[in-house]
Amino acid sequence: MGNLERNDALQYFCGVLFNYYAMINIENVSFGYYQSRPVLKNFSLQIENNGIYGLLGKNGTGKSTLLYLITGLLRPQQGRVTVDGNEAKLRLPEMMQDMFLVPEEYDLPHIMLSEYVKALRPFYPFFSDELLRQCLDVFDMSPDVHLGGLSLGQKKKVYMCLALATNTRYLLMDEPTNGLDILSKSQFRKAMVRGMAEEKTILISTHQVHDVEHLLDHVTIIDRNRVLLNEPLVETDAPINLEELFVNTLNNKNVSYHE
Repeated sequence: MGNLERNDALQYFCGVLFNYYAMINIENVSFGYYQSRPVLKNFSLQIENNGIYGLLGKNGTGKSTLLYLITGLLRPQQGRVTVDGNEAKLRLPEMMQDMFLVPEEYDLPHIMLSEYVKALRPFYPFFSDELLRQCLDVFDMSPDVHLGGLSLGQKKKVYMCLALATNTRYLLMDEPTNGLDILSKSQFRKAMVRGMAEEKTILISTHQVHDVEHLLDHVTIIDRNRVLLNEPLVETDAPINLEELFVNTLNNKNVSYHE
């Protein structure tokens, strides 16, 4: 075998090894809701470290679709999505018990919160009543509430508390701060910090960059089936300007995320 062939083989092996160890691996995925209009085409992305990720992109770039593909609620028409080596589309119990999705829009049953917790807990073996109580306290919400009588903002608070209380390794959130007032957004950030741990990965898809920029460890910017940026946010004394980073990245300017 010549040197060129050895290099090619080594590069192939390293690529296989990287994809194997990536916690979430999206490989050459194509998906569309209409056959003539694909949302994603030959799209690839790897998430290989724990932390809080911000998933940013313009409207229609497939951010929400990616979350549903990762949870297996949508199936790729081409390519594959794996979570810890498991095919996401199979929705295996060992994967689903360690993953929770907070969609942008949802409704809650007209029952007491305690009843809902009782129904939810068996599906999540690491469910934490203490974490639920702490998050409800952060949002100034009582555990003794009827879900059918809550406003949109209150439903969001309760559902995010439930999501954090499931204590899953992977938590995916789609526009979690939509519908929250200024105080509630501040409470949301406190609740996220309360529920985060070193072994967890939280993926937040949002347009409200100012609501999450001080939470993020990592930022991923996508556009037109490309990953424009997929980098950790390095801590410095300067504040992060995520909006400027997003605009500059889309415009192919020199990227700087500090003011």
